[in-house]
Amino acid sequence: MNYPSFFEIAKDFKVIMLDSYGVVKNHKGLIVGIDKTIDWIKSEGKTFRLLTNDASRSQNQQKESLAKLGLPGIELHEIVTSGMMAKQFLEQKITEGRIAYLGTENSAEYILQSGLQHVAVADVDLEDIDDISAFVFLDDEGFDWNTDINKTVNLLRKKTMPVILANSDRFYPVSRNDVAVATGGIAKLVESMLHKKFIHFGKPDSQMFMYAYEGLIEELGEIDKKDILMVGDTLETDILGGNKFGVQTMLVLSGNTREEKVNLNISSSGIIPDFLCKSVVE
Repeated sequence: MNYPSFFEIAKDFKVIMLDSYGVVKNHKGLIVGIDKTIDWIKSEGKTFRLLTNDASRSQNQQKESLAKLGLPGIELHEIVTSGMMAKQFLEQKITEGRIAYLGTENSAEYILQSGLQHVAVADVDLEDIDDISAFVFLDDEGFDWNTDINKTVNLLRKKTMPVILANSDRFYPVSRNDVAVATGGIAKLVESMLHKKFIHFGKPDSQMFMYAYEGLIEELGEIDKKDILMVGDTLETDILGGNKFGVQTMLVLSGNTREEKVNLNISSSGIIPDFLCKSVVE
């Protein structure tokens, strides 16, 4: 099948928002040619934003990681992460007690900088939980899958508290044909078991889009949503989120969505992108 060129479509937009994993990079590293694409976006006078559900790194850490991979030109204000949204919520809403988490110490150090003590769920004593005031699903590493997910379920059964999901992605590709379970998949399982609804950050929820949009208004003045293109590789997060927020969306086939299943995925989900392209480098 012949797909339209990303560049031919993108030329008509003032703002280009790219998802990170599956659009800019994959399990091998940077997608070949992405540096030229981002250079083109900026050379055309367009405004660029990177919107990622990766909650394991701060803006600074994301910037440093991208520079090491070969993208040194991305500025701090051009990066918007789901972790930023979770961090903002915790700072504003959780004012006392300890915050328990599932994930790595690295992501905890960034997101849980609210002045409160944070504790890995592995170190929680289920007989001493009175001062635990919130729970956060951070990322899919840094814990024992055999014990800590069970402990999370029992903690949340024993005490009612705000439960925050910093990354809504349910899986991510680790090779051309295989995926790994992501934080959103673990949280979805626990939600289902406990019949509870957690507080979700990241695409497809609107907080990241609103944060990015408000930043665009500060930088550019008034900007019409019809002048914004959101590009992603996943229907249920990138495309649904962009559609809900009212911006134009492009699905690319360089990540989670396989070319041979794309039409079936669109028809079965009812999530319809405005554009369909092979990748952002073609």
